[in-house]
Amino acid sequence: MLSLRLTRGTHPLVLLRRLLVAAASAGVGFLLLCTLGWALGHPAGSYLRLLWCLVPLAATIQFSVAVARTDPSTRPRSGLSAVGLGPARLTVLAVVSTAVATTLGSAVALLVFLHLRGDLTGMPFDGAAADLLSADRPLPLGAALTLLAAAPVLATVAAGLALRPRPTPAAARSEGGTGTATGASDAGEEKPMRPDAFAPASAPGGLPWGFALTAAGLAVETYASRNGNAGALPLPGRFDGGSAGVLAGWALTAVGLALAGPGITHLCGWLLQTLRPGAVRLLAGRTLMSEAGRIGRPLGVLCAVVSGAFAAASLYGPGDERPFGPLTGLGAGLVIGCTAATLLTAALESRQARATTTEELVRQGAPAAMLRTAAAVRTATLIAVFVPLTWAVASLAAVPLTV
Repeated sequence: MLSLRLTRGTHPLVLLRRLLVAAASAGVGFLLLCTLGWALGHPAGSYLRLLWCLVPLAATIQFSVAVARTDPSTRPRSGLSAVGLGPARLTVLAVVSTAVATTLGSAVALLVFLHLRGDLTGMPFDGAAADLLSADRPLPLGAALTLLAAAPVLATVAAGLALRPRPTPAAARSEGGTGTATGASDAGEEKPMRPDAFAPASAPGGLPWGFALTAAGLAVETYASRNGNAGALPLPGRFDGGSAGVLAGWALTAVGLALAGPGITHLCGWLLQTLRPGAVRLLAGRTLMSEAGRIGRPLGVLCAVVSGAFAAASLYGPGDERPFGPLTGLGAGLVIGCTAATLLTAALESRQARATTTEELVRQGAPAAMLRTAAAVRTATLIAVFVPLTWAVASLAAVPLTV
């Protein structure tokens, strides 16, 4: 009941993010059900088509966790602990919101699937995909419900693990418990800016492993492409699929870029502060270094997805005789849309995390134009680094596929 009350008073943009989570869950659920419908009429090799659905499912879960982390209704605020809404209860509220949104999407997916299959009538396009979804065969209810429960259950568990309360460090407790150190005992005294507000964060440790996995993935893809389409994995659309080794190489490349993303972002912040930096470059660099773990991984995932899309586009042009099909397009749209939305949500989370520091800078007299310029410098630096990296990976991935 409290979760519903908080939802009623939520900002429209927050509700929009939750609706996007529901839409992503509906897309993944519909893709899984369509794969099940195809398997009813074509049992041989159907599990391989189901494996393709793991990629949009993972992207949906990542987006759901990012939205749960930025939910303002579950952010700790003063006075809530006194009424029993501590960090643990707020985590439960975030998990419940994620479960409700993803379950709603799965329900919509089931209704659309049954409608296109012809099991539900009274609406336009009744049974429009009856042949594709094997409407002449009975639908196994247990298998359908199991597939539909995948997105809500996994997203809820992932949100709970990501938002679980963590123990407060002893140093932070001692600092917060002594009001004389920060001047908090006097209501009228100005709080000095914390000396560690811009201490550089330590560099993430996944950069060497990320580069190694990316190079290994490209090498596996190059080696596997010599065998043509041997061991092909069929897509859930009309496309026949590609070599299993090529797809495994792309998966290694994607994992490598995701691991290397935080390290690359941290390196960008370090480069901004070299060669006598001014206030703008120093602020932009320190902010990138402190936020590398939060926005670096979504950047790496988006880089992997876009590079894979470019490689596929170079291999299969618009005039190709083997189109990907609507379900393959749905899966690709889900992956690209969810990864882009996750990056935007992570950027919003970073803005919320540094809101206190930004307010302190403004109170100390920092001009607003300097803060906007620093934000523009951060964005331009990330674009200047990740766009060429995406193009290079896409080019290297496309070379063995087109020769």
